[in-house]
Amino acid sequence: METAPATIALSFFMSDFMRLVVQGRPISVAHLTHIHRLIGGSTQFMQIAEHAYYLPTNESNIEPVRQFCAEQHIDCAFVPDAQRLSHFGLAVMDMDSTLISIECIDEIADMMGIKPQIAEITEAAMRGELDFAASLRKRVSLLKGLPESALQRVIDERLQLNPGAREWIAACKANNIKTMVVSGGFTLFAKHTQSLLGLDYAVANTLEIIDGKLTGHILGDIVDANRKAHELEKLRDALGLTVSQTIAIGDGANDLNMMTTAAVGVAYHAKPVVQAQATYALNFVGLDGIANLFTA
Repeated sequence: METAPATIALSFFMSDFMRLVVQGRPISVAHLTHIHRLIGGSTQFMQIAEHAYYLPTNESNIEPVRQFCAEQHIDCAFVPDAQRLSHFGLAVMDMDSTLISIECIDEIADMMGIKPQIAEITEAAMRGELDFAASLRKRVSLLKGLPESALQRVIDERLQLNPGAREWIAACKANNIKTMVVSGGFTLFAKHTQSLLGLDYAVANTLEIIDGKLTGHILGDIVDANRKAHELEKLRDALGLTVSQTIAIGDGANDLNMMTTAAVGVAYHAKPVVQAQATYALNFVGLDGIANLFTA
């Protein structure tokens, strides 16, 4: 009977316990010392990776830390202690400007000399200023007549993985997390990205091609914000997972539905509207920084 209050208090304390994760190439001992002074506590920072550290804390006054880290180009996040890689079972990711460094449709447009016009529409759609499906149809219509070979040129000459992509997917595989790229881009590029990284699933739009040339049309339903969320839910249920076991990663407004459908939404070098609604935001480190959030 005497131990009940202490047990309850301990349980409450543990449920509120957090890890302050800070990461970025600029991090120095001086940075860690200053952050520790801001957050307080008796423990010291522990190293996760070469440029990543964490500090166990239950401090709730976190705004000074966020402000300092932003000024120093350091990513920081307060992560519930229960959120570990071993807990998750599914990671769903956007492709363009998330897993890969380019917007494929902009690079396709460059083959026709109309990249500025297309890129302007793409940027507005990613900021959430245009309906994604309508803007995609408009952009694709401008590609009518482009040889199919131009798509392969984009892959061969321009498509590159974003920093840390291989390390992040390797961490997923090591923890038995299924991986899916779900893209408002195009199947050829999504399948290539799937192959490069060894992803389990890939979903994207299919360009109509007749006689070796783009017709300016998309086949089937467009992979928009709602479809992305639906694909996450469908695969989650097929795998027998709970909501708490899902992570979604993206950078544009059309990723928000799937990010809020998942238990954890990570904004990767994302538009402000996405960062504002994400669980965590990474602005300075690579995709391997996602693994650091959930490893300690």
